[in-house]
Amino acid sequence: MTQETYDLIIIGGGPGGYSAAIYAARYNMKTLVIAKERGGLITKTHLIENFPGIITATGFELMDKIEKHVKHYNIPIVDDIVIQAKKEGDNFKLTTQGEKEYIAKSVVLATGSNRRKLNILGEKEFDGKGVSYCATCDAMFFRGKDACIVGGSDSAAKEALMLSEHCKKVYIIYRQQKLRAEPINYDRVIAKDNIEIIYNTNIKEIKGEQVVQKVILDNEYKGSNELELQGVFIEIGQLPNSKIAKDLGCKLNDKDEIIVNREMRTNVQKVYAIGDVTDFKFRQAIVAASAGSISAWSAYTDLN
Repeated sequence: MTQETYDLIIIGGGPGGYSAAIYAARYNMKTLVIAKERGGLITKTHLIENFPGIITATGFELMDKIEKHVKHYNIPIVDDIVIQAKKEGDNFKLTTQGEKEYIAKSVVLATGSNRRKLNILGEKEFDGKGVSYCATCDAMFFRGKDACIVGGSDSAAKEALMLSEHCKKVYIIYRQQKLRAEPINYDRVIAKDNIEIIYNTNIKEIKGEQVVQKVILDNEYKGSNELELQGVFIEIGQLPNSKIAKDLGCKLNDKDEIIVNREMRTNVQKVYAIGDVTDFKFRQAIVAASAGSISAWSAYTDLN
């Protein structure tokens, strides 16, 4: 039986992947989305206030709206994970964890990233027992307790604000001497009575019995290297999911990010990349969505 061939297969269901699908449909391209997690990492974001047309929404609410837009064009979305991709003649064959094979004339890699870990003593042991990588998911379990956010980015600031709605006390522990948050979020953090920032400090170890009870710091805080708390939320960036790009021979930088030009083209003909998996420096939902629209245009142009 002859396998069905798609003009474009998009790997990833975040803002970029879904935007690529919407534009591809408008170009009348036969399109398929294969998504490990519908909506991607942004669905774990507590508050989105910088996406045009959306004054305020959770990440889940935003992606639910975008997914409905994709479905409006009757674009199929397959819940699966692409584990292998290779060139076969003029086309590409994608194999999934669900043991399915798909053929594409062109491919958009919107594979996103995974949470970066501290790799310290106790982190793995207490994962799910006080250690978390998502305040939106787990903040409710720490109501009335003390917790910390590790990191100093805008994401870390927003996670701290989310935690402050539930926790008695929230510490931001950051290895540098100034938060890198957007000014509006920095001001919100400073205004919160139950958020305290500990600068120029790292966590060396997470300790406890069955659950987290304290962390060990590499600098003294109020005369001690130990800080008692029940939750450790880690927000120190992401690692790009670029394995499929490597399989296809795409060029990566020293951070394993896919190198793309301003048309979202990689060095491999008819393979495009968008979003957090690429070497773009500004990682925002609106940037990924824009890149998705450009990638669909590039794919349409190259196929015609």
